[in-house]
Amino acid sequence: MSFPLDNLSSLYLDILKEIGTIGAGNAATSFSKLLNRRIDMNVPEVKIAEFRDVEEMMGGAETPVVGIYLEFNGDISGTVLVILDCVSAKHITSLLLGDAPVAQKEFSEIEISALEEIGNILTAAYLGAISSFTGLTMKPSVPSFAYDMLGAILSVPMIQFGQSSDKAMFIETDLINGTERFRSHFIVIPDIESFPVILKALGVV
Repeated sequence: MSFPLDNLSSLYLDILKEIGTIGAGNAATSFSKLLNRRIDMNVPEVKIAEFRDVEEMMGGAETPVVGIYLEFNGDISGTVLVILDCVSAKHITSLLLGDAPVAQKEFSEIEISALEEIGNILTAAYLGAISSFTGLTMKPSVPSFAYDMLGAILSVPMIQFGQSSDKAMFIETDLINGTERFRSHFIVIPDIESFPVILKALGVV
């Protein structure tokens, strides 16, 4: 079924953005419970953006980043990509691992496991928000970790979805721990066939 994102009206975009905002809020709450401390969140910026614009918004294709990649399947399907800059990823693993030493370069196995768990939490919170709104069910896959240049990490969904759409839902927010801010980028790419299913479940088509 053809459903180009360019055809989404402002009403549909507002609904999808509202779901993204609530999902990000749920993620901050889940993150707080995991760390057993208060984690605040600024108002997330949610937009439908082209992949090449996403690269520019996140510092350029050669920026080294951490990426956690998951797929989800069920009533709808798609891909989620959580991207953190390296400083934020190191700070988050320090919080999760307590006094455990944190490597200065690359990421240890335990750090990778911690960051994959963050990807799980953020994705589950977002999918939970969609499920609450729509009644649709979906289940995330096991996360995959990558530490690479941003362009290389984004190339995976670009190749996978490039023939159906060059756009994705992009959510940017800061998770705030006291005076520390961890910038996170959350990219949701529902299969193009899933958009009419979501909008029908919301009663807007």
